[in-house]
Amino acid sequence: MSIRVMLVDDQVLLRTGFRMVLAAQPDMEVVAEAGDGAEALEVLRATQVDVVLMDVRMPRLDGVEATRRICAEPDAPKVLILTTFDLDEYAFSGLKAGASGFMLKDVPPAELLGAIRSVHSGDAVVAPSTTRRLLDRFSPMLPSSGREPEHRELERLTEREREVMLLVAQGLSNGEIAARLVLSEATVKTHVGRILTKLGLRDRVQVVVLAYETGLVRAGGGAKG
Repeated sequence: MSIRVMLVDDQVLLRTGFRMVLAAQPDMEVVAEAGDGAEALEVLRATQVDVVLMDVRMPRLDGVEATRRICAEPDAPKVLILTTFDLDEYAFSGLKAGASGFMLKDVPPAELLGAIRSVHSGDAVVAPSTTRRLLDRFSPMLPSSGREPEHRELERLTEREREVMLLVAQGLSNGEIAARLVLSEATVKTHVGRILTKLGLRDRVQVVVLAYETGLVRAGGGAKG
């Protein structure tokens, strides 16, 4: 079954370019388009979509608020933020709003296609280290989500799961975590899956964001002492 993609961008030429790239793929189908976030929400009410490619700077309703509203819905499509700049406060806000990652608009087509497939399969497409870089830069400048420094959600984790979460938040891959904790990579993957389930998170990017918001990791990448 094809991955159903929605393009949301106020620039028609960009949408046309993305649509041409995706249309050439046997496993992808562009099922909807919108010129801003408000139109995207209207279209999504009547269209089944798996992955939304979301611009951030648009009239009427920007991509960040649109992402927040989309991700708040049950069985929401995955959202992949498209941005012009690598360290963009909009990308940061999009991740906090529930996006599964972000990519630059001038990304090579092969990377964009790989990102769509990864997001569709449930993975994040922003390396945790890149997410940390965004958080380090912008978290002091933007309002928090209201979570307390030590949120009760973390009490659901075992000591080992908390340890794994901390290492995920510090940007380590499953393989690196396995080496650090002397575990198999499969065991680490199982722990990460349980962390996502217990905390109601969508992917590793959201683990990193939560770790910052709860104070488990501080700006600069250090763990809480």
